[in-house]
Amino acid sequence: MKYPALTQEQLLQRLAPPKGKVRMVLDTDTFNEIDDQFAVIYALQSEDKLQVEALYAAPFYNELSSGPKDGMEKSYQEILKILELMDRAGLYPVHRGSEDYMSAKNQPQESEAARDLVKRAMAASDDDPLYVVAIGAITNVASAILMEPKIIEKIVVVWLGGHALHWPNTEEFNLRQDLHASRIVLDSGVPLVLIPCMGVTSHLRTSLSEIRDYVKDAGEIGSYLYETYLNCHKDHYGYTRVIWDISTIAYLNNEAWTPSSIVPSPLLSEDFRWSFDSSRHFIRYVWNIHRDPIFQDVFRKLSPV
Repeated sequence: MKYPALTQEQLLQRLAPPKGKVRMVLDTDTFNEIDDQFAVIYALQSEDKLQVEALYAAPFYNELSSGPKDGMEKSYQEILKILELMDRAGLYPVHRGSEDYMSAKNQPQESEAARDLVKRAMAASDDDPLYVVAIGAITNVASAILMEPKIIEKIVVVWLGGHALHWPNTEEFNLRQDLHASRIVLDSGVPLVLIPCMGVTSHLRTSLSEIRDYVKDAGEIGSYLYETYLNCHKDHYGYTRVIWDISTIAYLNNEAWTPSSIVPSPLLSEDFRWSFDSSRHFIRYVWNIHRDPIFQDVFRKLSPV
């Protein structure tokens, strides 16, 4: 597969933290964990900085689903439920994503989400890229790139995927579900902001006490998030849970909360480990998270408008 090659100057321009309001789509395996719900709501409540154009359901497969297709469908329904609770049903296009992972490196998975991403990206002007925020398996996004490689010139991908570059492995749920898709996003030259899990966003943790104090009374959606958090663990004594998906939205809201650097895109091995080649194209790599201002912003914005 031959991909369009941005010049180094063009790539660095795309990788600069955005100024002003950005257009974005959100690709999410919403039913997989409780942090996706927080991220979806956080994005929709950040209207001063973000214009959410569409939401896509991503596939996932674990104990909460019978397979990738079932995980995607449950995520699709969860997105609709969140919009209903926020009294925003019908205000945003919501599309079903891939029903399976990629079976070969150049074989896209057909889906409404991937086709919609291609359409929206190609409609973007050269000076106003579409931000593609992904907080699940990257199958939908990689499939769109394979369907129309020219979208590389039109988008910036912000992906919560993998572990920190210094971590012993990168067997992170989002990344390891679809090796082929993960490699496409890392290898294609698409402008990529990589936000790792373990070693970086893994300290974006909160407790039931904070959710009770700052979220529970924020209308129907606050009650839903509180009950979801309450039911996620049997014993909340001294317990905190990571809500790392919100890091992607935090980056777009205020890059100072997510310190980052420009680095060569890492190589992903068959056994899910990072290796490095200094001659590869650049990506932006988030290497730290300022936990407190991010949660303060989330808690202030969770109440429905």
